[in-house]
Amino acid sequence: MLNMRERTEILCKRVSRISLLRLAGRVLLGLVTLQILTAGVLLFIAAVGKRRKHEVSFPHDRFKEVEVGENFLQLYTYGRDLYNAMLEAIDAAQERIYIETYIWKDDIVGQEFQTHLARKAAEGVAVYVVFDRFGNLVVPRAFKSSFVPPIHMLEYSAIRRPWHLLDPRGYALDHRKLLIVDDTLSFIGGYNIGSTYATEWRDTHLGLRGPAAADLAQSFVAFWNNFCPANERITHRHLLRVDPYISVSQNEAMRMSFPMRGLHIAAIDKAEQFIFLTTAYFVPDQMLLEALKAAVRRGVDVRVLLPWNSNHVVANWITHSYFTDCMQAGIRIFGYQYAMLHAKTCTVDGEWSTVGTCNLDRLSLVGNYEINVAIYSEEFAGQMSALFAEDTTQMFELTIQQWKSRPWYYKVSERILTPLRLMM
Repeated sequence: MLNMRERTEILCKRVSRISLLRLAGRVLLGLVTLQILTAGVLLFIAAVGKRRKHEVSFPHDRFKEVEVGENFLQLYTYGRDLYNAMLEAIDAAQERIYIETYIWKDDIVGQEFQTHLARKAAEGVAVYVVFDRFGNLVVPRAFKSSFVPPIHMLEYSAIRRPWHLLDPRGYALDHRKLLIVDDTLSFIGGYNIGSTYATEWRDTHLGLRGPAAADLAQSFVAFWNNFCPANERITHRHLLRVDPYISVSQNEAMRMSFPMRGLHIAAIDKAEQFIFLTTAYFVPDQMLLEALKAAVRRGVDVRVLLPWNSNHVVANWITHSYFTDCMQAGIRIFGYQYAMLHAKTCTVDGEWSTVGTCNLDRLSLVGNYEINVAIYSEEFAGQMSALFAEDTTQMFELTIQQWKSRPWYYKVSERILTPLRLMM
């Protein structure tokens, strides 16, 4: 039997444990509340800034078509030019059209695409459309439901049953942007479909004409068949070839396969001269960041170009929390100020390049459905380097002295939001 003193000590320990748990819970709740309040303030400031919108203008050279093996590649850096080429390809379709996008706005451009697709479907061309449900939450339901037969439409969402909420794969977004026409002409890159992107955003897309387009077509078919009703599967098979110059990499959340991260790290690890990275959101994991630092240590010129004012203000501030570490390691940071920069590209040593949909953040690298094309071509890499030079001309390069002298409330906000890195 325990005496009174022993009972008192046990009771005190229990009370102490409960008090510590309560204290820890209150601290955690306080931190979460502080993060929510900080994010809310930043979002409010960003919303006010959008109301003061001004005319957007930025340089955008047109590049000539490049022959790479049996394929022809065309860079697009201005939305209206890209959309004109895509609509022309749609109008020329004879057999099938596959189109997939994260966002499809109900505006002049969005309706323009829908009209052209409906016309081709009425002519007997097989038209398949995919867009992401979450990415289009603010798009009116009336527009999304207006994709009527003979157009085949899939509004992607992996969460289709209540128990899917328990599967982390169900939170993957379809962030891909593809157009494939007749298996021989395709488009891939960062552009969504909408009027804002046509003239106000700086993005990069790739037109690909030749047998490599079949790889993108087969990727679309595989995605469609994974999520469409069983009676709507695409049975057409696309002729695939091994191409030493052009390869396709894609994340597949349902298979827990995320080669996009490895694609970038492998290219960074092989670099000997320079790495020019352009990304809309920069939230690298430790391994990717260490690969960039290691490249600097062996003498590689590593430059990262980012939008200085991103459309996602919280992601923008989380990106800022990496700058001190990057610059101290010798990674050069450039801020794009003309417009929202939404491109996802990388070019290495004048030989290797990639264009696609994958940002350098955790959601893109090991979460969402993403797709990139990697190209081994000195001529194409020369264009990518020229594009990077154009994008960084008259753009400011951030220095460690400038960054350390930023206002104290910037530093506090960054520290408060740093734990959110794991969610971005």
